[in-house]
Amino acid sequence: METTLLTRVSEFEWRIEPHDKMRVPAVLYASENLIRDMDTKVYEQIVNVATLPGIQKAAYAMPDAHWGYGFPIGGVAAFDPEQGGVVSAGGVGFDISCGVRTLLTGLKSGDVTIVKQTLADALYRHIPAGVGSRGLLDLTDSQLDEMLEGGAQWALSIGCGVEADLDRIEERGRMAGAQPAAVSDFAKNRQRREMGTLGSGNHYLEVQRVVSIFDELSAQAFGIHLDDIVVSIHCGSRGLGHQIGTEFLRDMVTETAHYGIDLPDRELACAPIESPLGERYLGAMRSAINCALANRQIITHLVRRAFAEVIPKAELSVLYDVSHNTCKVEEHEVDGHIKRLFIHRKGATRAFGPNHPAIPEALRPVGQPVLIGGTMGTASYILVGTAESEKRSFSSSCHGAGRQMSRHQATKLWRGRQLIDDLAGQGILIRSPSSRGVAEEAPGAYKDVRAVVEAAEKAGLSRRVARLEPMVCIKG
Repeated sequence: METTLLTRVSEFEWRIEPHDKMRVPAVLYASENLIRDMDTKVYEQIVNVATLPGIQKAAYAMPDAHWGYGFPIGGVAAFDPEQGGVVSAGGVGFDISCGVRTLLTGLKSGDVTIVKQTLADALYRHIPAGVGSRGLLDLTDSQLDEMLEGGAQWALSIGCGVEADLDRIEERGRMAGAQPAAVSDFAKNRQRREMGTLGSGNHYLEVQRVVSIFDELSAQAFGIHLDDIVVSIHCGSRGLGHQIGTEFLRDMVTETAHYGIDLPDRELACAPIESPLGERYLGAMRSAINCALANRQIITHLVRRAFAEVIPKAELSVLYDVSHNTCKVEEHEVDGHIKRLFIHRKGATRAFGPNHPAIPEALRPVGQPVLIGGTMGTASYILVGTAESEKRSFSSSCHGAGRQMSRHQATKLWRGRQLIDDLAGQGILIRSPSSRGVAEEAPGAYKDVRAVVEAAEKAGLSRRVARLEPMVCIKG
């Protein structure tokens, strides 16, 4: 993207003033290098988001922003239902409630190094991964509805986890307002055998070592120390979420004109929050959030089983679980007034600062953990939310490294088998059912995650706490 398209506010903040049909400005948080590496499509899409009815303050793009469907991935926008605000399926994304859960293990790297091969094999055996992967559960119609209503709390009811897990999950593991009846039978059938599976694409499970601590106070509150072993799970609502996104985007395209909404791009199809279609989508989307929370809870149960086989002394507890593809109702200040807003975060992580009531009590003094996925060959990060991010981005931060090339381009440059061998030479074990899938997710296909999190920190969106490097990666 050419920097001449933007007005530079500071070293890490760029602005697009309202023009044409824009109702609010657009704000991008990134370094100059990250801006230059962004596709011009990000500019076009964030400008388009700023034209939507009821949008508040600005349309935001995070440092890892790249082209997406309608909204850029890394896009954040808030809508006021009292001002005709809308909900957009494209503003949430197809993998509804895709997110990251990080587990503490109580282990040091030496505990894992000596059994790394065995542990990698056990995790790969226990946790289904890849396109069309199926879990051990085959849910009945009534069980599907119970899962969509109950989320991780439902998973506990079938023996997957402990009560303490819920304290460290967004919404305590259950999103209120879910409407299983708003989810099509076809979407439900896609999920019937997919609970407890990673799926494909950029989803993964990693065993990681803490190699750097940047913020000792927050690290202590989070229970992490140098050389600790943690496990991170990155996945979402699988086939069900994708089907919900597909179906409601189709319906919204058909109905947008009916609501008198003039769209600059049909991919921004939306519906008024308080319309029948908007309410149905929100009910279905919240059901998909519960599906994702239940899915990560079941995978946590399977991870604990695998560790128990190989390292019985491991004690796996949840550090935190946070989604980065959602639309959630939150209260934020706009022009000196507290408003009830519908916050779309697509490839962006909620990042509440200290003392926010939605944060678990034990973490409240320092702020919410912000879990940032990297690549299987580089690093991931744990950040913490800041008070400043409330004013700057509706308490939102980046979600990962962000792609810098398509999957198709990646497969032209890398071969999966060679990547697996090269990473093994670096001490990183990869287990995947698909060599092509590994090539598509080559570390070189992504931006420099270090630059992304540094930009997020210097822009005031979140603050670095720890850097994690992979030891074992289970890829879909």
